[in-house]
Amino acid sequence: MSLDSVKQFLSEYAADIQIIETTESTATVALAAQVHQVEPGQIAKTLSLKAGDKVVLLVARGDARLDNKKLRNVFGTRVKMLDLASTEALTGHPVGGVCPFGLATALDIYCDLSLQDFDTVLPAAGSINSAVRITPQRLAELTRAQWIDVTQAPQASV
Repeated sequence: MSLDSVKQFLSEYAADIQIIETTESTATVALAAQVHQVEPGQIAKTLSLKAGDKVVLLVARGDARLDNKKLRNVFGTRVKMLDLASTEALTGHPVGGVCPFGLATALDIYCDLSLQDFDTVLPAAGSINSAVRITPQRLAELTRAQWIDVTQAPQASV
């Protein structure tokens, strides 16, 4: 059902965007980067966060780490990851396929500025083996996301 809700969302709001379905799992940043032959940063991971009493989605580059101090400054409270069951219940998407499209529950969506490091990014599309290729700006526009800065720069590999 989750992939179907993304297909429905895209057919309504962005019919030109094609869902890429693979036979291999893309449930983690590393797997998705390997399957789609892109660097891990281009995988747009969608995180379910609880900020006080409010649940929000954050889309960030795949190799970025959350910065707790920045999160607290933006949301004005302690922010923590939502548990797996709550994430799936609220988004309608399984963990590993969570994306900001075709949500089961209306949630505020935020895009981290780190996404703007790339011309195109690949967020999941509602299942553990699907994604879409999209510009960060279009992603934010389609999901009515607000741009925020809440991650640390990825560590350079040595």
